[in-house]
Amino acid sequence: MNTKLINRPLYEDVADRLRGQIFAHELEPGSWLDEQSLAVQFGISRTPMREAIKLLAAEGLVTIKLRRGAYVTEVERSDLEQIFTVLSLLEGEAAKEAALKANESQLNQLDDLHHRLEKAAADRDIEQFFEINVRFHELILDIAGNKWLNGVIGDLRKVLKLQRKDSLNRTGRLQNSLLEHRQILEAILKGDAKAAEMAMRKHLALGLEAAR
Repeated sequence: MNTKLINRPLYEDVADRLRGQIFAHELEPGSWLDEQSLAVQFGISRTPMREAIKLLAAEGLVTIKLRRGAYVTEVERSDLEQIFTVLSLLEGEAAKEAALKANESQLNQLDDLHHRLEKAAADRDIEQFFEINVRFHELILDIAGNKWLNGVIGDLRKVLKLQRKDSLNRTGRLQNSLLEHRQILEAILKGDAKAAEMAMRKHLALGLEAAR
């Protein structure tokens, strides 16, 4: 018996497009999301647009203000403090688990990503460095294998994508970030769970300092 495939809800596709525009800063932090104009622009009714905005609000990318509408979230200093505090705990735990669980293939993948980070840093390619950095962290989460941890971290990192790339342009931050990743990698390669956890927590603490 054939199983009928269920079509993806339209609002999820709309949310993907809006999310891409937010991350590309085509929709700037603090900008008002004109539901009607966006619906016309996307060639859809207001209902899926409204649902898409609600989804992005649940992720923290959009802030809904009473009687004022929806706005792209502006990341305040207090938000950074709170997000990095939680990320430090959660990603530290993920790095510890990755050090205990990683197989040879996964270790090779991490090592390869770090080599690519080194090349991006040498080329001063901030865009490429940022993208590979995301993949490096995502691979550690995959190795850790805790879907609940991954879900929370994923939502927090979406919010950080509103501004974090800018911090890499600060003097010395790119090379320092590369060194911090190397320390995380070396600890995981050695299977040193405690060192991996501490290296990740140090990396995020220094990331907060740069983002400030």
